[in-house]
Amino acid sequence: MTLLERRGRLPQHTYLDYTLTNLLAAVIIAFTFGEIGNSTIEKPNFLNQLSQDNWPSVLFAMAGGVVLSLGNLATQYAWAFVGLSVTEVITSSITVVIGTTLNYFLDDKINRAEILFPGVGCFLIAVSFGSAVHASNAADNKEKLTSFSNDTKDGAKIKDAPISNKTNANNDTVIKEDLENGLGTKEKAKFGTAHFLIELENKRAIKVFGKGTLIGLAITFFAGVCFSLFSPAFNLATNDQWHTLKAGVHHLSVYTAFFYFSVSCFVIAVILNISFLYRPVLNLPKSSIKAYLSDWNGRGWALLAGLLCGFGNGLQFMGGQAAGYAAADAVQALPLVSTFWGILLFGEYRRSSRRTYVLLVGMLSMFIVAVGVLMASSGHRK
Repeated sequence: MTLLERRGRLPQHTYLDYTLTNLLAAVIIAFTFGEIGNSTIEKPNFLNQLSQDNWPSVLFAMAGGVVLSLGNLATQYAWAFVGLSVTEVITSSITVVIGTTLNYFLDDKINRAEILFPGVGCFLIAVSFGSAVHASNAADNKEKLTSFSNDTKDGAKIKDAPISNKTNANNDTVIKEDLENGLGTKEKAKFGTAHFLIELENKRAIKVFGKGTLIGLAITFFAGVCFSLFSPAFNLATNDQWHTLKAGVHHLSVYTAFFYFSVSCFVIAVILNISFLYRPVLNLPKSSIKAYLSDWNGRGWALLAGLLCGFGNGLQFMGGQAAGYAAADAVQALPLVSTFWGILLFGEYRRSSRRTYVLLVGMLSMFIVAVGVLMASSGHRK
């Protein structure tokens, strides 16, 4: 999804494709795992549960889908402002700090508290490091762009500079006239240089030059809070800790709950993104349903992203039902993978300052420790 935004595809188009296959994954899981074995009164299968009077649990599952969809939508914009690596660490850490704590009490404390909560503390430290990394990297980029602007004003010959008409509000100005006078070439800019940052800004769908540091962090923290609520809501849907179901009504299976969860995730995503086509946020260009349907640029990647997320969520919930949802939040180790992609594929933090690198290593180290401690706290549901 980050790749498509950097190539200039509108996030509304990408998310509409993504949410289709995300729902498809839930349907596949429901009609395979959810239909295994003979249906009984004690253990009804997916199709039988659709007709049961289990609406309180269904509503919990659907509430979880709504907050997940809002979190994913916010994250898609946060990636542009904060970067893949830091966004994932902050949102995952907030998810654990709030969501894992809630799940610990909902799961009747089956996870070992003496191990679990020191891990939660490590995630809090990782959030602090992540915020510092973003601020430090933003300062590095501003310094690069300011230096580039000064060089062009002095008439220096800038190699690898792309043609640009963009100007940012922090006076990180690209001098259009200099580039038009032959100072730019079409050679690919190197990762981490001012030329690379300008070239990326020209291509990408979400323009970030001139935007304050706090905008990206605010979107990221909002996404993290949304993510922290979907797993506890799903936990309530499958285990009915608040005893909302009528006597004799079986708890929702993971597969049935995941189906309802994904349906609500799909509905809210379609409503919001279609409205964003015509009333875009963050100064994105307007689009239309017709333009979306005809936009096949990178559609395959967006559809693949939806399948990956759908099956990933389903497997997380299966693990949570078996070993406790607090321990299942160990899937929040995903930033370790996204950081690899962010640095290798997208050139994040290349040619940054030593301070940024020290903070980045501190963030990832604390995150690795936190994930290990979280996994060590796992228990077994009776």
